[in-house]
Amino acid sequence: MAEKQDELKKLVTVATDSELSSKLRTQAIELIGHINSHEALLELLALAANEKLTKKEREHALKYARDIVRAGR
Repeated sequence: MAEKQDELKKLVTVATDSELSSKLRTQAIELIGHINSHEALLELLALAANEKLTKKEREHALKYARDIVRAGR
């Protein structure tokens, strides 16, 4: 469980690093969505609320958050 939390923290760090390309940040958001846990859902919602991300990245985070909710996690 601790490994998944560490992975999640690293992915969130990548997703919010404005020095990285949008493509890498989007891939990190996608990987967070594939973790499919309550913690991932909370992080995705936080990313969607982060005004420093692009509109596309925020919408991507919402899409994956919605997928987790639909899956019942």
